[in-house]
Amino acid sequence: MSRCLYPSVVERWCVFEVAVPGRQDRNPFVDWFIKGVFKNKNEEVEVDGFYDGEGMYKVRFMPSFEGEYSFRVFGSFSDDTYSGSFTVTPASKNNHGPVRVANTYHFAYEDGTPYYPIGTTCYVWTHQKPELQEQTLATLKDSAFNKIRFCILPKHYVYNFNEPQTYPYEGAPCDSSGLTRENFMDPELLKGNNWDFTRLNPKHFQSIERRIQDLMDLGIEADLIVMHPYDRWGFSNMSSEADELYWTYVIARFAAFRNVWWSLANEYDLMKSKTLRDWERYAAIVCEKDPYNHLRSIHNCRSIYDFNRPWVTHCSIQRVDQYKTAELTADYRQRYRKPVILDEICYEGNIEHGWGNISGQELVRRFWEATCRGGYATHGETYIHPEEILWWSHGGELHGESPARLKFLYQILRDVPGHGLKPYRLNSDSVTAVPESTAHHGTYYLDYQGFNRASFRNYHFDDEHEYQVDVIDTWNMTITDAGIHQGKFTVKLPGREYMAVRIRKV
Repeated sequence: MSRCLYPSVVERWCVFEVAVPGRQDRNPFVDWFIKGVFKNKNEEVEVDGFYDGEGMYKVRFMPSFEGEYSFRVFGSFSDDTYSGSFTVTPASKNNHGPVRVANTYHFAYEDGTPYYPIGTTCYVWTHQKPELQEQTLATLKDSAFNKIRFCILPKHYVYNFNEPQTYPYEGAPCDSSGLTRENFMDPELLKGNNWDFTRLNPKHFQSIERRIQDLMDLGIEADLIVMHPYDRWGFSNMSSEADELYWTYVIARFAAFRNVWWSLANEYDLMKSKTLRDWERYAAIVCEKDPYNHLRSIHNCRSIYDFNRPWVTHCSIQRVDQYKTAELTADYRQRYRKPVILDEICYEGNIEHGWGNISGQELVRRFWEATCRGGYATHGETYIHPEEILWWSHGGELHGESPARLKFLYQILRDVPGHGLKPYRLNSDSVTAVPESTAHHGTYYLDYQGFNRASFRNYHFDDEHEYQVDVIDTWNMTITDAGIHQGKFTVKLPGREYMAVRIRKV
């Protein structure tokens, strides 16, 4: 029997990996298979393994319990069967497990710790040079962002015509030397790709999983965009057989990372070669192959997907109205009865496109609107750069004004009693949130004034209880103690935009 490599100890909710040599003849990606079964007194899980190149096969597992486990690895990849045991130790301080849906409209880690997503979009940061990837991680470390959306496959779009560091398949790309902003969708210039869609390139996926691990070490969720339409290499138009091989391989490699979310597609409705039946088939593959039940959604351009589908765990929505974005959050909550994340509500920046040139103030306003209407929003940044390194696509450094204000919002969210906020009609000209949990009704109000500039507001809840009032300047990031009040009372405001009033029963 050949040597089987695996650790003797692994932390709960971390990646346990078994690596074994196997057959290299024929095509290891399609002609041979490997599986693993992992068990202890609380669970028994069977997972697919994958070929990792250079004659090595791997199986990965995320243990959900502490204690002693045993495993068995088998398949056509080898004449041998491998077995062993390992110990799962308690989770460390910053390891709270995978994120789950909680309280219908919100999220929590598996250990019960509330999770409030403050996300960002950075589509192809893992496809850039290593130095730029490291700079992105350093930027994320100093931010409040705890979720990042990015693509497994390379992306072809404005401000992003450079070739990726690696490709997902063996073969060669078309010649992109003649591409410009004017002709980048010319079909004639997109010809000439030569890929073997039955042979994946392990190095491409190894680089992505290293970054998933880096994000996990920072406490950041990896919202993986598995497919997208912005493509000059032919990856968006593969056959159904190639698609299934790709999905199975991706799940086998990445599912054991606790911080993975599955976004079936970015702007699925622009992928004209795929039908709704295709998307439902991909979702079925994820549900069958991912034993850890990671969060799942799909992102739209114009046509919002039916998030009532049972496989969808949460809404991932791009704005569909020129002006209304976060203002529709409560409608989505009522329609789908699932957590609502507005994953694209325009980006802070100054490029020529309307989706990428709103101000930091407007982006922060949309975050607060989404929050106080019971949902969540996602950041992006598209400032013109001399080397065309835009955060929204490449990562690197942040230049905008919104990230610091979003960190401030995150601090406000973490102080909310119970688990999450829901909309509450207090005034007709402000947006008010109260705790989702009925146990905290009447104890907390967050009244966001938005672009209104009142110099005072009047409140009355009851004549018996006292209420602590704070005036929050969401842009200047200050919290001013406005005293304790009872009965009917007036709160003085500075007469400027983006103020909020926080009222807590004493």
